[in-house]
This record gives sequence, structure tokens and C-alpha cells, in this order.
Amino acid sequence: MKAAKLVNYISEIHTFKHYGKVKRVIGLMIESLGPKSSIGDVCYIHVETKQNPKKILAEVVGFRDGNVILMPYTNIQEISPGSLVEATGKPMQVKAGPQLLGKTIDPLGNPLDSSPLPAGLKSIPIDRMPPNPLMRPPIREPIELGVRAIDSLLTVGKGQRIGIFAGSGVGKSTLLGMIARNTNADLNVIALIGERGREVREFIERDLGPEGLKKSIVVVATSDQPALMRIKGAYTATAIAEYFRDRGMDVMFMMDSVTRVAMAQREVGLATGEPPATKGYTPSVFAILPKLLERTGTNESGTITGIYTVLVDADDLNEPIADTVRGILDGHFVLDRDLANKGQYPAINILKSVSRLMGQLVDDAHKKAAEKIREQLSTYLNSEDLINIGAYKPGASKEIDEAIERYPKIISFIKQSTGQKCSMEESTQALIQLAETGDWA
Repeated sequence: MKAAKLVNYISEIHTFKHYGKVKRVIGLMIESLGPKSSIGDVCYIHVETKQNPKKILAEVVGFRDGNVILMPYTNIQEISPGSLVEATGKPMQVKAGPQLLGKTIDPLGNPLDSSPLPAGLKSIPIDRMPPNPLMRPPIREPIELGVRAIDSLLTVGKGQRIGIFAGSGVGKSTLLGMIARNTNADLNVIALIGERGREVREFIERDLGPEGLKKSIVVVATSDQPALMRIKGAYTATAIAEYFRDRGMDVMFMMDSVTRVAMAQREVGLATGEPPATKGYTPSVFAILPKLLERTGTNESGTITGIYTVLVDADDLNEPIADTVRGILDGHFVLDRDLANKGQYPAINILKSVSRLMGQLVDDAHKKAAEKIREQLSTYLNSEDLINIGAYKPGASKEIDEAIERYPKIISFIKQSTGQKCSMEESTQALIQLAETGDWA
């Protein structure tokens, strides 16, 4: 057996290498004469420094007039005309395995605390095709997120993909940390893309906490890193989640945020000569989004429940990225700034949010209770202005009277402190009790 492995290893070794030379650098783009390579291949750019020679990782992103266009994973200060470019002949790979649990890594798979990688990890490609649609089992089982408003009114299934749409500072990261701590998934894979460097440690220590971190793998690409590094952060995290799904596990996958991945792809597209389309986003942005988001979900082995945050400029839910992502995913939760300003947390606007699979995940009693609460919430909000100015007279409408009476209890039900965990069973029973009696405590 060992001999056969050795023969296979030797047969895969390249007996010669392809090289090229840097011709010019313009902005983010490096143009080189050669080497022989394909789109997506990783290359090493050899540079001479004052201390020791080193190699800069770069990826082939296009071709122009017979030259190879590369984009670097790191800074390019030391690159000079004539720097040697070495082709590896293969795309980027990272190492994955259970030993990564509790670790925070960069998009190349290296621990951010400079510790060595654990032994026993397996190399996996970061770019894969989504599962065959006919090989995806239907989603039939709910997954517990530990957030009362979601588990009861917006039930999510194992393998479902959800978007959290919100402006900045409305509580996305806090909600993600709460879900990571409370969910009954086997493990979490969390991608922090384009975050401020200050926020990374805050998220890990404050929002995620030791309890959440011990069953999580965090992939970080901060906003100061090159665009390609931010894109690869999303791909690396997705590939690690796929690794565990293929081993029969239920994975909770979170990405904060898809918008920053799209912005990074726009940078790459513009640098390689793509024409800007909708609001400056290039066509490649709208091509990679479905390919990336469709990789999560179910397959014949396990599930990846995907939660993607989407930054909406000026709280506009119809901007291009938000509109595209909403059309790909299986539901969306809208975090409302007005609710956050009123002190409601989580600031989920129940009436603007939807879980497209809830109807096939819950029983009739649960479904009817959720519909009734939504109806009462809608009745109150539609009449709120009249109620506040005293124009509504009690007794004029039985539905409005009931909605006024129950509204404080509904808001109390939706609110939940960050340290509080509610099981799905408790949330469902409380919802049914609230719908039937007007109280749930």
C-alpha cells in the first residue's frame, strides 16, 4: 500500500517548472511575460529583499496580449521589473480537519496567533462546484438557533440559507455571536470578511465568547488586506464547511458579510478591465455570488445551514447586492434601525422578514400561532399613528382592540437578551400560548 502511494506521489511530481518575468505593475494588477498557467492557478513571485529572498503568493486572474495577469495575496512593495514568476500548476488549497476547532485562521489557512498548524489535517481545494441539484435531499428538519423570535416566527431548517439584511451598527455581529453560542449544530464555521481589525478580537471575545469559540472555526480577512485575500476568505471558509458536511455533520456557516466579498470582486474585476455595470459592480460580481452561495445547503452526507449578512447602503433593501442575494437565498431577516433605536433586541422586523421553508418545517398549531401573531402585529402597526394621536376610539374595531392589548406582550416575546438561551421547544410553546391567551411568560 505504501509503495503504491509512493509511486502515485512520484508520478505527480513535475520534472520541470514553468517560469515567467514581471513586466509591469499597475495598481492591484501584476502583468508578467509567462509562465504557462491557467485561470485560478497560484504562482510564486520571487523577490530580493535586504534580509532574505522571499516568495509572494499571487493568483492568475486573466490574460492580456499573451501576458499573464496576476493579483497578489499580500502586499507588493518588493516586486520589481524582471522579478521571477514561478507557476505551481494548481489552484489554492488549505488544510482542514477537526483539529482546527477553536482556531482563528487567515484565508491561506494559517493560524492568526502564529502557532503551528495542528498535525493530521487534510489538504482541500477552496474552489468547488455546488452539489448536483438532484443529489440535494429536501429540507425537512428544523435547526435550533436559540433565538426565540427566529425559532418561533421564522423557523429555519437544516441546510437552509438565510440572509441577515441590515445597515451598519444595527446588531448583526451580536446576533451572529448569539446564534453561534446557542445553536444545536455540530460546529460553526465563521467567515469575517472585510472587518475592521479592531472588531475581530471584539467579536471573538465578546460576541462569540469561550463557549462559542470552542466549537467554531473562524476565518478572518480584514479590510486592509488585498481584494483577492478577502475573496479567498469566503471561499476558504466555505470549503472548510464543505469538508465537515461531507463527513455527515450539520454545520452552521456564517459569513459577515457578503457585501464586502462583492466589493472585493468589484476591485478585481475593474483592475482586470471589466466594464462597470450596476452601481459600479462588474458582471463577474453577479456571476460569483450564486456560485458561492449555492455551495452551502444539503448534500447526501450532511448539511450546511448558511447565514449571510448583507450590508444595505442607507438601509435600502433594493440596492443591487441585497436584491441579488435575496433572490438566491431561502429567506431573509431584516434588522430595523428604528427598532434598534427603541431598544428592541434583536431588532428583527418580523413583518419584513420571511423564512421560505417554515411552512414545511412546523406543524399546523405552530403555523397558525405564528400567522396570528404576525396578523396582530400588522394590525397594530397599521393603526399606530391613529392610536398615538388619540384618533382611534376603543371599541371601534375588535381586531384593533385585541392588537392594542397584546402588542406589549408580543414585543416582550420578540426581545431577548444576548446571554439568554431559549430552546426551540420552549419558544414554540411560548408562541402558541401567546397566540391563545395573549400572554406567554
